[in-house]
Amino acid sequence: MQERKKRLLLVEDEASLRSSLKLNFELDGYDVTTAVRGSEALERLRGARFDAVVMDVMLPDIDGFSVCETIRLEGDRTPVLFLTARNTTADRIRGLRSGDDHLGKPFDLEELRLRVANLLARAQTGLKDTGPDQRTFGSNSVDFASFEIIGQGGARRQLTQREALLLRLLMDKEGQVVTREEILHKVWGYDVFPSTRTIDNFIVAFRKYFEPDPRSPRHFLSIRGVGYRFVP
Repeated sequence: MQERKKRLLLVEDEASLRSSLKLNFELDGYDVTTAVRGSEALERLRGARFDAVVMDVMLPDIDGFSVCETIRLEGDRTPVLFLTARNTTADRIRGLRSGDDHLGKPFDLEELRLRVANLLARAQTGLKDTGPDQRTFGSNSVDFASFEIIGQGGARRQLTQREALLLRLLMDKEGQVVTREEILHKVWGYDVFPSTRTIDNFIVAFRKYFEPDPRSPRHFLSIRGVGYRFVP
């Protein structure tokens, strides 16, 4: 029985480079799907399963880092290798935190091919950390796999998908201020922008679920004029 071809998503807005990389990956035996824009990459990833993603950072409409952070928030752990001309230390750190590998432009084609092969091999052997699906803080617990929480007084509740995404974003950035703009982009998407009052209502709900005294919150803090911070 013939082994299934590994499926790669190649996200690159420069036409000549995209065409060249697609050809070389296909010669290596991969089944390659391409995308040009960040929003298009999100559509591809939500609509099909890939074994790995090779993605430029500087994309039209949504940068590659944000695309990766969004799919991670949604629970997609597909390995991602970033291609970027942005090689500051901060960019490299963000790339490695968001994805799985990072290669600066200009790059050697043979090195890229080896990095992709290694990325796939690591994923095959299960060495990639998928992140915890269960979290606890105070007397509360959250199961992101089932969307079930146990809140104050042992009350069980089922979260909506949107609630789970927002909660995971805040918890993943524990102790950091998450801006309203980041929440709107990553939880509500890039085409639909509800009012920031909508986010306030979700935070109020979290306080009812998890806080001993919702009027004096310990865990879900509002940073006036900026956003919100989760403190365990």
